[in-house]
Amino acid sequence: MTAPLRRRALGELVGTAALVAVVVGSGIQATELTDDVALQLLANSLATVFGLGVLITLLGPLSGAHFNPAVTLAAWWTGRRGEDGPDLRDVAAYVAAQVAGGVSGTILANAMFGEPLARLSTHDRSAGHLWLGEVVATAGLVLLALGLARTGQQRLGPLVVASYIGAAYWFTSSTSFANPAVTIARSFSDSFAGIAPASVPPFVASQFLGAAVGVFLLAALFGRLPAPKDRARVSTGEHELTATGR
Repeated sequence: MTAPLRRRALGELVGTAALVAVVVGSGIQATELTDDVALQLLANSLATVFGLGVLITLLGPLSGAHFNPAVTLAAWWTGRRGEDGPDLRDVAAYVAAQVAGGVSGTILANAMFGEPLARLSTHDRSAGHLWLGEVVATAGLVLLALGLARTGQQRLGPLVVASYIGAAYWFTSSTSFANPAVTIARSFSDSFAGIAPASVPPFVASQFLGAAVGVFLLAALFGRLPAPKDRARVSTGEHELTATGR
């Protein structure tokens, strides 16, 4: 990521806003078209899959297409010993942009469907099994996003990450918010996609716990990144690769 921070942060703001507009807008549209909850969830999940894939393809080369504070913090933590990941200045700019973008996306979606621009949700999601669903969903997302980078398969990100989110809509009890910025933003929409403000803190806490689990699994499966001085040794040949234990 070589673009100036202001452009990368703008990419995160625009990308998160667009993602939330897709999630909330498709949720509103679905409820206007059918009363069948299964069809509503199907429409919402398909729109999210397609929208997320497009946004990652477009903005990934600019900012990394995190659109998610949990992913940003996980990327900082795993890359903090080297020169690859974001630094704390990047993290602060990204997280602020993601939250602002998410709320903007909700306002945009509400405006497009003639809803109040910001109406607090009444959709209560306070239950232990939902929090567990968020831990699982976020752990899988972080493991996948960082694991693709660790194994040199970033080019598959748009397809694989979007596919995972689409699947997690259905296999997790919480329908996979898996994103603190999106969770906060969705509290401003009293629609199918909304979440009551009182339900937001435990959801966000569960997501950060899930991110920590994802980072732990990343290290357990792929090993820790070597320090910068050791990376040069790793690249010199198989003997050095073995010597560093990587």
